[in-house]
Amino acid sequence: MTLTRDTILLADDLPKVLVPVPEWGGDVYVRSLTANERDFIELMYMDLRDEKKAKQLKLRATICAMSIVDDKGNRLFSEADIEALGKKSFKALDRVKTAAEKLNALTPDEVDELEKNSETTHA
Repeated sequence: MTLTRDTILLADDLPKVLVPVPEWGGDVYVRSLTANERDFIELMYMDLRDEKKAKQLKLRATICAMSIVDDKGNRLFSEADIEALGKKSFKALDRVKTAAEKLNALTPDEVDELEKNSETTHA
């Protein structure tokens, strides 16, 4: 079957998983990042090499804000919520971030590979 523009744009290709967060008294859905969100996160990982920029980043809260969704897959948080979300429990955010990393291939090994590919592309 050959796909059409509409078929591609209507495809439900952002899987989500339910993650228990006992610190918050329940569960949250964590969904796969969109391509644009993933690009943004990749740039953040690259900025982590710059110590000055790294101090300004709120990577954990940003990943959580971009990946916590309702049961229909709509984000619960916007970029404006990142500061407030970053003030929540490290343990809770880390649990959500870990689930998001697994779902989005953002584990440390995969990020290292991303950085190696970026260095060879820009060299």
